[in-house]
Amino acid sequence: MSQRFNLRQVAPEGYKAFGPLYQYIETSGLDRKLVDLVFLRVSQINGCSYCVDLHWRDLVKAGEDQRKINSLITWKEAPFFSPRERAALAWTESLTNIAQTGAPDADYALVKTEFSEKEIGDLTIVIALMNAMNRVGIGSRLAPAVEAA
Repeated sequence: MSQRFNLRQVAPEGYKAFGPLYQYIETSGLDRKLVDLVFLRVSQINGCSYCVDLHWRDLVKAGEDQRKINSLITWKEAPFFSPRERAALAWTESLTNIAQTGAPDADYALVKTEFSEKEIGDLTIVIALMNAMNRVGIGSRLAPAVEAA
């Protein structure tokens, strides 16, 4: 499958507009590994191969446990996730699948047990940004590079 378009080339100012959100997330105080877990889970749900590859690699570089990364898709059953991570992942799934879930009060109540209101706001920005980037990646047919062995 070939790439349809390169957003960076065809709409450079629009592409650059995502930058300040990434910068905000870096300074938000949320743990970087948690952000990358959320980025990866959103990308798994949406089926963005480029972003799955990118965020898997980011987690490996950050020293995240490989079993944990491999078990992200089964986080509800796997024993490798903290209560805080579970709350973030539940919120991630609720917002990423918002057409089906409607982001119910029960999901908000769960995330509120582990995160402050500011952190919930920041986590929501993380989720929203990755959902937007997945739509760019999938819509443009962006694919991970195949590296020579």
